[in-house]
Amino acid sequence: MLKPEKYDPLNRSIAYVLDIIGEGWTILIIREVYFGTRRFEDFQRQLGIARNILSSRLKKLCENGILDRVLIKQGGKRHEYILTRKGKELMPLLVALTQWGDKWFPGENAEPIIFMDKEFREPIADIKVYSSRGRQLRPRDIMVVAGPGASAEAKSRIDELNLLLESGD
Repeated sequence: MLKPEKYDPLNRSIAYVLDIIGEGWTILIIREVYFGTRRFEDFQRQLGIARNILSSRLKKLCENGILDRVLIKQGGKRHEYILTRKGKELMPLLVALTQWGDKWFPGENAEPIIFMDKEFREPIADIKVYSSRGRQLRPRDIMVVAGPGASAEAKSRIDELNLLLESGD
């Protein structure tokens, strides 16, 4: 298990997320849940994943509040997996990863799937980053400041980064 506080003192959030969903099978399982897959056997069939790996990944996703494991019917033994609110909030990340991968790996106009707006039956826009005022931001338009949970080490590193950015190095 990755120890976020050891390897990423600057931004533990990213390290914690990667510890939960960063392994390749895990993000594919999450994608399958978005596509409607719910049952263990269906994940296995859709992904071709070994039972022990699938079991381990589903357990971790449930333990971390991304999925809920629920009985299919009262008194039954079979379960299905559904996204929690926390899991549903991964949707922009899933779309952004897909769009980025489609652009750089198969190449533009070779996308294997296209996310569509259900109501208007049109492709959704590319995921972008916007300011709170609605302005689209590029990497050079963004700066980092220490948040309330930043450690002393993180604050020092952020100060260093901002000095470098200001000096233009």
